[in-house]
Amino acid sequence: MTGQGISRAQRLRYQRDFQALRENGASRAHPLLVMRAMPNSLAHTRFGFVVSKRTAPLSVTRNRVRRRLREAVRALAFQDGWDVLLIARRGSADAPFDALQSATTSLARRLRLLAPDACSGDDGGASRDA
Repeated sequence: MTGQGISRAQRLRYQRDFQALRENGASRAHPLLVMRAMPNSLAHTRFGFVVSKRTAPLSVTRNRVRRRLREAVRALAFQDGWDVLLIARRGSADAPFDALQSATTSLARRLRLLAPDACSGDDGGASRDA
């Protein structure tokens, strides 16, 4: 992976960070996902992903769901300075990628985590500088 995924600095890696999000984070739910978020004191946003054995019994499936969630997050323009935790629900293992992506976008909008320029325009800004 040469810089196309989520970098190590953008990942939640410590149990204390996951626990802080569970205790203090604002939460929104969707049938496929739960998203928790809280501000951090960093200049970038960090992401954590939880896919339990109850959600997907096989490790292959859990890893696939995590990869798909990372890709859905990577495609969005999040504001800087947040810790975000995505918790997969049972239906996420069988859901198509488009459904996971739209669930992630919907939850990020409801938590007001997307950058202002990413929410307003439908053209994606392609015609502004032309």
